[in-house]
Amino acid sequence: FFSGLTAMEKKLAEYKCNTNEAIQLKLVRFPEDLEDENTTFNPEYSHQVFGDDEVAFGYKGLKILLYYIAGNLSTFFRVEYTSKVNEKFDCVEADDVESKIREIIPPGFCTNTDDFVSLLEKEVNFKPFGMLLHTYSIHNEEAGEDITYQIYKADMTCPGFREYHERLQTFLMWFIETASFIDVDDERWNYFLVFEKYNKDGATLFATVGYMTVYNYYVYPDKTRPRVSQMLILPPFQGEGHGAQLLETVHRYYMSSPTVLDITAEDPSENYVKLRDFVLVKLCQDLLCFSPVKLMQGFSQEMVTEAQQKLKINKQHTRRVYEILRLRATNMGDAEQSRSYRLDVKRRLIGPYKKKQRELAKMRRCLRPEEMTNQLNQIDLNLQREQLEESFQQLVSDYRRVLERLAQA
Repeated sequence: FFSGLTAMEKKLAEYKCNTNEAIQLKLVRFPEDLEDENTTFNPEYSHQVFGDDEVAFGYKGLKILLYYIAGNLSTFFRVEYTSKVNEKFDCVEADDVESKIREIIPPGFCTNTDDFVSLLEKEVNFKPFGMLLHTYSIHNEEAGEDITYQIYKADMTCPGFREYHERLQTFLMWFIETASFIDVDDERWNYFLVFEKYNKDGATLFATVGYMTVYNYYVYPDKTRPRVSQMLILPPFQGEGHGAQLLETVHRYYMSSPTVLDITAEDPSENYVKLRDFVLVKLCQDLLCFSPVKLMQGFSQEMVTEAQQKLKINKQHTRRVYEILRLRATNMGDAEQSRSYRLDVKRRLIGPYKKKQRELAKMRRCLRPEEMTNQLNQIDLNLQREQLEESFQQLVSDYRRVLERLAQA
């Protein structure tokens, strides 16, 4: 009986597929991209669609093809596999992969390649949505030339943008761990889009590179506080500096508005924080309040005010900018300077610990005899010192990376 079970289990195990590998994404510019494996990329996440295991059951050789036309993101969707479990025979049912994908991609997709290729021919008519904010170029080693990119600000009144955004946001599911779709009927959303200009048969076409959504919160009595919600640079374009261009452009857009208080972000990822550090330090480094002399005198209200008024940077982020710029101005080989820097940063880091300590002390006064409390506090302090030192070292290494990137910019 047992051996029979394991044989059955083994057989069923063969019908499990990792959905991050099964899903094949493409951004298609030319018909030959369809056959070219180099244009394929895979999701980083699929747990929101296929559950925490990121597994689809019931297929061998499963391929979930999701191809997008590079500009307007018209979609081709097809599920392929070499074999599928048979319900009568195995008494198990294969996952309904198709309907899971249909839940997140808008209707109106192609299911055969001929239709898709004929849509590709109309791509020459696709133009970016909204208002052009910024143009920049990046030298591409592979192509041996400079490639031009443009950043636009769009909203739901732009014809065709609503449908385009529905297709674009499907990428969030695959590349942002906690992604969710937004309520596009709320007019307080702003959309910022990055496009690449490319040539095809003598015409100039536009390919989607990435985007950012920003929500404008109302602040009493007459200001707004834009909050970055989602930001994604599509994988084929990652690591080329587009995120920094986008974030800086968005900052500059809001900087010109007298009603904007400052810019924040919702639940930022580690990568986003590193990107923001770089962009904000780049913007701030020339402000008078961040001159080396002033940096050495410590964090000041002047820094907070100037960064907020001129660059729409909030207090918390200004503090990080100050620490990074002060690190640059500090000779860490000099015992006195480095000690002063370390104390300054650790004083900020210890804030949350002190708060926790106060709460613990309160609890313990109710729960334990006096001598126990003291001993525990002692243990806590040693642990706290270690944790503090660790946090400090981690920060300094992050800050150094920002400064290296700045030196190359």
